[in-house]
Order: sequence, then structure tokens, then C-alpha cells
Amino acid sequence: MDILSVLKQEHRTVSTLLDEVKGCEPDDDRIDELAKSIENALTVHATLEERLFYPKLRDRAEEADERVDVFEAYTEHDVVKHLLSLLNSGRKRDEQFKAELLVLGESVKHHVQEEESTIFSMARELLDEDELEEIGESWARARQRLDSRASTNGRRGGPRKKASSGRSKAGARKKTASRKR
Repeated sequence: MDILSVLKQEHRTVSTLLDEVKGCEPDDDRIDELAKSIENALTVHATLEERLFYPKLRDRAEEADERVDVFEAYTEHDVVKHLLSLLNSGRKRDEQFKAELLVLGESVKHHVQEEESTIFSMARELLDEDELEEIGESWARARQRLDSRASTNGRRGGPRKKASSGRSKAGARKKTASRKR
């Protein structure tokens, strides 16, 4: 399956969880479980996107506007990670916690909208079908490793450690001679 299909599927899964939060009262026990599921899904998703997808686009982008779009996606991930850290602060589940979950949802939905339009269009332009398939296959293998590691640790979803965006390598890469359009 190509990476764009995988990403869309994961976006829909998280969107469903975020929509469920809206129907919960601040003291609803479901909020705890939803927050954990959302955190796990977003953490794994962002980690894999930053390792497997964004670097390919960043390295292939020739135009300044394209590179800005990729770095905007990285930055939106940083915002999501910050909001997730607020949710993991150990506070009781109250009105403020629900509000933070709702803001997280708005931020994620904005990111998804931009990614599925701007970033996906860029991916279709800069990567050929075989590359999109290859990234999708790498994603599936990496997800399986992360999920199996998480289940070994007694948790679902994925690791909590902060993912590196790999931005320091942005200027060091040369344009590849085998670039396909």
C-alpha cells in the first residue's frame, strides 16, 4: 500500500478518536482511555512520518516554498508534541484537560488538512509510485516493530520518547542524480 493511503487511514482513525472526546463530559472516564489512545496513535504516527516520509520530501524539494511546507509540517508536529506533554502532566481529568484535548484535536485536524493537500501533492510530484509503495512498506514494518515493542512493555501504541525531526541534516544533503519525477 502506498504511504499516502496509509497516512489517510491513520488520519481517519485519530480523527474518530478526537471526535469522541467532544461528546464526553470533562469527568467522563472515557476521556482517560481516549487520551491514551490518541497519544499512542499520534506519537507513533509522528515518529514514523518524521523518520520515513518527511525526510524524503525535504531532500527532494528544490523550491524554497516546498522546503517551507515540509518544515511547517515538522513544526506542526512539535506543537502536537507540546500539547501531548500537557496531557501527560498528571493533572486530574477536568475542564482544562478536556479543553486541551479539544485544542489538540483542532491542531491535528488543521495539520491533516494541510498535509493531505499540500504535502500529499508535493509527494505525488517528487516521488514516483514505486517510492510511495516502498515508503508504505517501510512504514508497515516499522509500525509492527514499534507496536510489538510497546506490547512487550505492557502498553499499546508506541513509545513516548520525543522523535527527532532530523532537521539538522537538511542543509547537508545533496540533490540526488537519480531523481525521478
